[in-house]
Amino acid sequence: MQLTKEQFIRDFKDTLHEEQLVKVPAATPSELFTTLAKLIRKYYTSTWLDRNHALSDNKQKIAYYFSIEFLPGRMLETNLLNLGILDLVKEGFADLDVDFEAVKTAEHDMALGNGGLGRLAAAFMDSLATTGYPGFGNGLRYKYGLFKQRIVDGYQVELPDSWFGSIGNVWEVRKDHDIVQVKLFGNAYLQPNEEGKLVPVYDGAQVLNAVPYDVPQIGFENGVINNLRLWDVEIPEEYELNYPTIDALRTVRDITSTLYPDDSNFEGKQLRLVQEYFMTSAGLQTIIKSYLKQGLPLEQIHEKVSVHINDTHPAVAPAEFMRLLVDEYGLNWDAAWNATVQTMSYTNHTILSEALEKWDASLFKHVLPRVYQIVLEIDNRFVAEMANKGVDPAVIENTRIVKDDQIHMANLAIIGGHSVNGVAKLHTELLKEDTLHDFYTLYPEKFNNKTNGIVQRRWTQISAPELSKAIDETIGKEWRKDIHELRKLNDFVDDKAVLENFYQVKQEAKARLAAFIKESTGVEVSTEAIFDVQVKRLHAYKRQLLNVMHIVKLYNDLKDNPDKDMVPRVFIFGAKAAPGYHFAKSVIKIINELANLINNDESLQGKLKVVFLENYRVSLAEIIIPAADVSEQISLASKEASGTSNMKFMMTGAITLATLDGANIEIKDEVGDENIIIFGMDKDEVYRHYATHDYYSRGIYESNPVIRRVVDSFVNGTIPNIQNEGMEIYEALITHNDEYFLLEDFPAYVEAQERIDALYRDRQTWSRMALRNIANSDKFTSDDTITEYAEEIWKLKK
Repeated sequence: MQLTKEQFIRDFKDTLHEEQLVKVPAATPSELFTTLAKLIRKYYTSTWLDRNHALSDNKQKIAYYFSIEFLPGRMLETNLLNLGILDLVKEGFADLDVDFEAVKTAEHDMALGNGGLGRLAAAFMDSLATTGYPGFGNGLRYKYGLFKQRIVDGYQVELPDSWFGSIGNVWEVRKDHDIVQVKLFGNAYLQPNEEGKLVPVYDGAQVLNAVPYDVPQIGFENGVINNLRLWDVEIPEEYELNYPTIDALRTVRDITSTLYPDDSNFEGKQLRLVQEYFMTSAGLQTIIKSYLKQGLPLEQIHEKVSVHINDTHPAVAPAEFMRLLVDEYGLNWDAAWNATVQTMSYTNHTILSEALEKWDASLFKHVLPRVYQIVLEIDNRFVAEMANKGVDPAVIENTRIVKDDQIHMANLAIIGGHSVNGVAKLHTELLKEDTLHDFYTLYPEKFNNKTNGIVQRRWTQISAPELSKAIDETIGKEWRKDIHELRKLNDFVDDKAVLENFYQVKQEAKARLAAFIKESTGVEVSTEAIFDVQVKRLHAYKRQLLNVMHIVKLYNDLKDNPDKDMVPRVFIFGAKAAPGYHFAKSVIKIINELANLINNDESLQGKLKVVFLENYRVSLAEIIIPAADVSEQISLASKEASGTSNMKFMMTGAITLATLDGANIEIKDEVGDENIIIFGMDKDEVYRHYATHDYYSRGIYESNPVIRRVVDSFVNGTIPNIQNEGMEIYEALITHNDEYFLLEDFPAYVEAQERIDALYRDRQTWSRMALRNIANSDKFTSDDTITEYAEEIWKLKK
């Protein structure tokens, strides 16, 4: 957009005066932030309107991305960058003597997600706009995120994450004209109408208003703005008397209150199902209404609409789409089913069969009585069709939707759609070979791979400005628009001046993180140490515990020999454990007690430090990731679908320490074996253990004195204040036979860590490896990933 610094300053002063009735010197960072946001909205609103009108006028096909999570983090810098005015605003603020960093941090992270799933969805929204494809998001307008994590006495404590705060979401626009009604509970039965056609009757249903709030998704310097629609819930005026008490009101408001309510009891499970259906039904109703305004036949809706199911949370979509087409709009079943299958597509995000969502049939019927009937009909027709084709009865039973008194949501998404994709090459192969093998035999044409990606603009231009400047100085600025230009950095891997420049850039990022660590934890860390980072959701399969075991070994080594020759190491963790996940919370406690032990032991001479940074989130990742020397991607091979933090670390010059799992394999293919540190079993070795049932962790423990000493450290008082947690870990590793094979991979992991120590001592070698990683990280841009979705699955045009 065309804007001068002087015009911006005038506009900003005027807006501040109008909105806050205050002058710049007296305004708080929060007031300055909301003023800036409102001014930016004025700048982009006409472009946003033009985009919507153009899509409608041209009757363009639109993809709708349905996700229970979106995790964009803070939006201010992204919006400014994508509008092309980030530097101009920073310069204007400098002239006004306003601290841009303080204004930036007045914005709360938009806490609409938890981890990789939500971050990917947000990345895809950014990339859809940047690549120019018409793709809109559909989700829930949570008032509270998963939770705000605090560490108290080493334990995770969950507090409400009221990201809305007093400001609310400054970017959203309420759209009352698109309010739709969603029906839940009650009874549903079919009754002939005046023409003798059977139509559904809802008896005693709860009727709620779904109220849309739209959040613009701005493309990078291209004038394209797409839409993220978030649904809130309200009670229709005509039904207000049904809610005479505060408690009755609260049950409704809970639908859009919290991401992932605790589902350890019936009420929590019911609320989750209601959330998923509410979001899906509201989105589909609006899509159909919007499509019909074009005057086109409903049977051909798939020619103008794609609906994408991101993981199984919105997987009720095929059944709800059928309900709408058949019940509300009178299509016959076969025409509706043909349109549904060609409209729907599904991304699977897990190899773990137990993580595929299933609903108790009686709960599903109670909450969604008419949809339940539709699901039964889909299931019956599927079984009949497969039987007519002579499919093995065992395969039919494995793939049907309703079995064992459960509704299998992934099965509904696969049967009710035309595309199923995994999110990394290995993951997709494992879906075909194992998790979804029977479906692959039935529908091989539906399966495809779309390796995940990241928004490079967020992780370089916004999070790592010094790195971006160094890249500019080396290869020019074209890479900012075309990330594939990064490959030119390969021409400089032997240029000592360039290598030194990039090394110093990493040191600046480390200094920034060290200052943050000192301010937030009181722990002093040296930037001369290796910053070894593992930040991600805390889960047993991600094996943070393997990292912990290695730290215990290093501690033991240093206690035995304080003069041990080792490069100082700072181990940095960030992770939330699900509130009901006891094992994961125990690991957090152990990390924090280990940190207390190590960080206060002067005999270690500062060679070893451990830091747990609480409340891991996107804005914290922006400080941590550019500062990492080592990226820990150590899940058990075959368990991590893809990973995306591995891509962010790679792009900012960290060396990946990894198993051959998820997208780590593709990172290795890009950088070459010598620029990544691979260790441990591959998926074939893991599956061999599963097949032969020959893994015996106690045998490894008893025969390997190093491992025995490490494991015993959890229960013998070496680490204080972990009596219960330490016993839980000991029993997981020894009594319960070490489900994720940590003990078998431990020696190889230690050896890999020793390689890192040796490599880091040679600054030039390490810098060359880091530069190779940056240079070849373009493979993992979400701009390319979303282009593949748009062209190969959704069949969109720019």
